[in-house]
Amino acid sequence: MNPNQKSCKHNIKPVWLRRKLPSGPDYESVRTLLKDSQIHTVCQEACCPNQWECFSARTATFLIMGPSCTRNCRFCAVNHGPAYPLDSQEPLRVAEAARQLGLTYVVITSVTRDDLSDGGAHHFAETILAVRKLMPEVGIEVLIPDFQGNSYALKIVMDANPDVLNHNMETVPRLYPKVRPEAIYTRSLSLIQQAGATGSQIQTKSGLMLGMGETPDETRQTLRDLRYAGCRILTLGQYLQPSSEQLPVERFIPPDEFDAWKIEALTMGFSQVASGPFVRSSYHAKELFRVTSQVSDIQNV
Repeated sequence: MNPNQKSCKHNIKPVWLRRKLPSGPDYESVRTLLKDSQIHTVCQEACCPNQWECFSARTATFLIMGPSCTRNCRFCAVNHGPAYPLDSQEPLRVAEAARQLGLTYVVITSVTRDDLSDGGAHHFAETILAVRKLMPEVGIEVLIPDFQGNSYALKIVMDANPDVLNHNMETVPRLYPKVRPEAIYTRSLSLIQQAGATGSQIQTKSGLMLGMGETPDETRQTLRDLRYAGCRILTLGQYLQPSSEQLPVERFIPPDEFDAWKIEALTMGFSQVASGPFVRSSYHAKELFRVTSQVSDIQNV
């Protein structure tokens, strides 16, 4: 098997969650480019259900700092294992791949690197700067880990001036011990709050997976917590079990419930909400950022 092509097994899904398997010339050309560039993507490593759609549209979410994570979240298909040494040339390769793909909006995420004193913040910053140097007009979104609550590490990333800073809450507080045993709900919430309190033009973003056993009241309170923390952009998607090694799905959420959550979240004051079975952190990220920026421009007039 191609090392950049994971085998992702899914349990039986309702009809609204059935999708075509990745294939076709556009998909293959993007996959080949990423392989030849020695670049990882969260699309492949996390078994994203939107991989065919995004690769066929010549877009991808870059995964930096290696394919192995120092944490072992029970929902995630990214490999858990020994950390790879940081590759000083990776920021340049990501920038060049983004240029070859013709991207106008670049999304960069990473594995969690608790083995590094800054959690990889400098590497994030170097990647942002490399992309900006090669593509000055491009929009950049980063999806960062919690950096173990290191405010200085967060500042390093913020100082590199991405357009959007995303950190996912993933689930409600009660489920953290089961879903994210090495994460802390209040620590993740604090990161969003710190990022939003800087007074910069950087948009804050977060997301939840639904269908893991949360109650509507728990979801609602988590959304309130995010708004109180200053989060502006929200994503809500269906949790899908990547393989038998991860947690099973407790419930498949019908599309109309996702629609209802979007309306409720917008009523709470989120600037933009993407809510649907296939929504993921970086799904249609460019469109969410563009609309949020337009709202900000109007408000600042």
